[in-house]
Amino acid sequence: MKVLAIETTCDETAAAVVERGPVVLSDVVYSQIEEHAPFGGVVPEIASRSHVEQLTAVIEEALTRAQLHPCDLDAIAVAHRPGLIGALMIGVTTAKALAWSWDLPIIGVHHLQAHLEAAALAGEEISTPYLGVVISGGHTDMHRVEEAGRSRWLGGTRDDALGEAFDKVAAVLGLGYPGGPAVERAALQGNPKALRLPRTLLAKDSLDFSFSGIKTAVLYRWRGPNATYPGRAPGAPEPQDICAAFQEAVFDVLAEKIRRACTQESLCEVVLGGGVTANQALRQGLAQRLGNQFRLVFPPLQFATDNAAMIGALALRRLEDGHRDDLELVAEAQP
Repeated sequence: MKVLAIETTCDETAAAVVERGPVVLSDVVYSQIEEHAPFGGVVPEIASRSHVEQLTAVIEEALTRAQLHPCDLDAIAVAHRPGLIGALMIGVTTAKALAWSWDLPIIGVHHLQAHLEAAALAGEEISTPYLGVVISGGHTDMHRVEEAGRSRWLGGTRDDALGEAFDKVAAVLGLGYPGGPAVERAALQGNPKALRLPRTLLAKDSLDFSFSGIKTAVLYRWRGPNATYPGRAPGAPEPQDICAAFQEAVFDVLAEKIRRACTQESLCEVVLGGGVTANQALRQGLAQRLGNQFRLVFPPLQFATDNAAMIGALALRRLEDGHRDDLELVAEAQP
């Protein structure tokens, strides 16, 4: 059983062919980073236009690498929520057109649930129920996952997602875009004990996150009280030390929230996904803080950021369970 999967939720145009297993036969991703870098973040209109320009070629390349023709496929899969509505509509419309013209079933896939399926692409054996943690530029959420594609939301961010906080810290320090890799690189040269940044844990049993406070704390440490200076204030810490301290703080928060959720839900396995899990320091930091208590499962690095292989992997599960959507499938911006 093979599916062609399409991913256009944000700023990556991606297509993949995935076979039951799951086995990735091809995985093609066109990144828009260079197009958005001048603006310091994703511009929805630019993202949508780029998807229109690139998606057909990306799909053709995915089929070519897999050495398959449309007649070899069993279904078309597409991420239809959540994400940028214009970007989603391009992927969904394309998937529906292919499904109609090739006479194939269409499977709509929830983008965040697919991030938790990415770990399976490395052949990891994952038993349910487990705690699913999605950490990306737009989401920081925890779910109790009963089975693939079926979960209960436990908590999430009340303001900035963690990936967004990385981007904003990088912007404050002038490290460039995308902010996550830039902060991670700088932190390698820094001393996390050179300063202490706040850890916002909210109420005693809360499973929600808040990263706006630490972002503001970085701003004030760099530009002075109330951000008086337009750039670095006299006596401000070194940028690499700020980055190291920032990472230590957010890793502490993540670890505490995961510990709370596992305790409250009586879970011992944690599956993580989303672009921020590509951060090696995060993987090491959570392993140090939680590895003796819980089993942590991360996606392969190449499938941590947005990709279509994870969409195909979850679609195969749904297809095998007898699920089919129809050509009335719609794009939805919200989870």
